[in-house]
Amino acid sequence: MTAQIIDGKQVAAEMRAELKEKVAELKTQGVTPGLAVVLVGEDPASKSYVTAKERACEEIGVFSNDNRLVADTQEEDLLALIDKLNKDPKINGILVQLPLPKHIDEDKILLAIDPAKDVDGFHPVNVGKMVVGQDAFLPCTPHGIIQLLLRSNVKLEGAEVVIVGRSNIVGKPLASMLIQKSPTGNATVTVCHTRTKNMAEHVKRADIVIAAAGWPNTITADMVKDGAVVIDVGVNRVEDATKKRGYRLAGDVDFEAVKEKASLITPVPGGVGPMTITMLLYNTVQSAEKTLQ
Repeated sequence: MTAQIIDGKQVAAEMRAELKEKVAELKTQGVTPGLAVVLVGEDPASKSYVTAKERACEEIGVFSNDNRLVADTQEEDLLALIDKLNKDPKINGILVQLPLPKHIDEDKILLAIDPAKDVDGFHPVNVGKMVVGQDAFLPCTPHGIIQLLLRSNVKLEGAEVVIVGRSNIVGKPLASMLIQKSPTGNATVTVCHTRTKNMAEHVKRADIVIAAAGWPNTITADMVKDGAVVIDVGVNRVEDATKKRGYRLAGDVDFEAVKEKASLITPVPGGVGPMTITMLLYNTVQSAEKTLQ
């Protein structure tokens, strides 16, 4: 058996086409969805990510409000900017790119964002609503994973899911979403982490394996049962002298070996990654729609 590849780029493109239609409809009703992006400093990865978000906004017709601040920006000045964006009716979503410089308290900044504009889904109000099953902005990467599964016709109800990784960005929220009593949940979920004993035994029984450990080759072929669905969230730089830049990108899964046992698998890159920005757009459009209610 060789696994079918879940093409995250294709699924993201399909969703963006759907969102573009929704944006066009909103504009006929006098609403243009607006996303404010705040970047503090010159971190290359953050700059690249923010630029990609701005291009994605342009692609589907969302207004992008770009705020690029110098690295020594003071915390009170950043808080003042967030307060201004909270009050701006043209802005439906606010994204503060992390990490922030060390002299700024990230928790204080995230708490300052109006939960109604927290399109990253990181505010404790939205996290709490998500956990209890109320309407809330869902964190982008976990929500993107669920969309990949649903749009690949993977049955979640009753499925045995093992998530490897317990981060606040992926592992914890994804587990909460998958156990909800809803069409996007109803799974039985086990979360493994660095203190899990006999991790392979847990992974081996999974119908769906989601690797978000942040370490290459965490999931090997002997850990995966035949026909399992494997979602690889990891993005790791692995030294590779054959590459011009001296490294290659690899996930948390031993892709070449595991694809011979799995039924469906995501590649790295090109799997989960494209979905994260797409779900950010999804949340921004959803926020704009709520202004008409």
